[in-house]
Amino acid sequence: MAKNKSPEKVLLQGNEAIVEGALAAGCRFFAGYPITPASEISELMSVRLPQLDGTFIQMEDEIASMGAIIGASLAGVKSMTATSGPGFSLMQENLGFACITETPCVIVNVMRGGPSTGLATNPSQGDVMQARWGTHGDHPIIVLAVSSVRDCFDLTVIAFNLSEKYRVPVIILSDEIVAHTREILNIPAANTIAVVDRIHPNTPPEWFIPYEDNSRGVPPMASMGDGYRHHITGLIHDPKGFPTQNPKEIEAFLKRLFRKITTGFYEIQITKSILMEDAEIAVIAYGSVTRSAHRAVVKAREHNIKAGLIQLVTLFPFPKNAVDIILRQCRAALVPEMNVGQISREVKRVNSHGCHIVKLNRIDGQTITPDEIYAKLKDM
Repeated sequence: MAKNKSPEKVLLQGNEAIVEGALAAGCRFFAGYPITPASEISELMSVRLPQLDGTFIQMEDEIASMGAIIGASLAGVKSMTATSGPGFSLMQENLGFACITETPCVIVNVMRGGPSTGLATNPSQGDVMQARWGTHGDHPIIVLAVSSVRDCFDLTVIAFNLSEKYRVPVIILSDEIVAHTREILNIPAANTIAVVDRIHPNTPPEWFIPYEDNSRGVPPMASMGDGYRHHITGLIHDPKGFPTQNPKEIEAFLKRLFRKITTGFYEIQITKSILMEDAEIAVIAYGSVTRSAHRAVVKAREHNIKAGLIQLVTLFPFPKNAVDIILRQCRAALVPEMNVGQISREVKRVNSHGCHIVKLNRIDGQTITPDEIYAKLKDM
């Protein structure tokens, strides 16, 4: 499918579209441990990667899976893993290692209810804050949320591009509904897909300083085995990559991690607007709930309720400016989520103009329906 040289129209489920997006972005290494509702990603990767001279490994657990994709990326190969709920929890320590070593990689979490093994095949959005803050330490990370099969393909390509450009792990949050929904997808011709590759050093090996700051805050990245010497450690390190306790070097390192993401806000923070031009009430949604919210907003318009929809494609760094504009425009905002209100807290945090914020939550393993959202809109 991704080998096409012309557009191709196919029927895919969300998990399958993530695979095709990853391959189109240049992913050639996948390590994972099967877990519902993410298993189809591993299954299809095991078939598709060998066809493209890539490598698929089924690991013994999710801890090893995360370690394997970090190792592959350090060796110069674009890599990805996919999991759900408890598997995502197991990945957190190595995810932190990828953050501090600035190792590009993509992690797909097809969310299911928790805690622990929780609800094995039911939809949930309970891992939003874990995606942002699951690892210890104070560091930035990029989190995207998919709501359709189209999103699964497009945002997986974007996830790889952002990961390579900023040398940061990127997390894709999906859920059981998007994962197993089948929709028509027009896969673009391979030569029309914008693919970003990491920047390699162009200095002689003896001049190479692996974590040297520059105007972008993103040092060039040498691959293991290509002649450049660099030290990889989970300890905070100096520009040469060796552990440091020097306060100035510690602060400079951590500030650079934040700065490189902050300067990229314009392309990292992605939102979509539907019927927002004259909206008085905004529905702020992400993931599969966006699908219900869209239908509810259309129904509300049919009954002369001026409602609109903002889809948060990027959850973190939270798109404060885009949400702030909406909250200034509207007298009220509704935030439906399949958790107790993880993103609604972020919306309230940036609400400095007194917009009335209303929550709508389900935590019973069932989706939020369009009628439930419409009923809330009628009362606002």
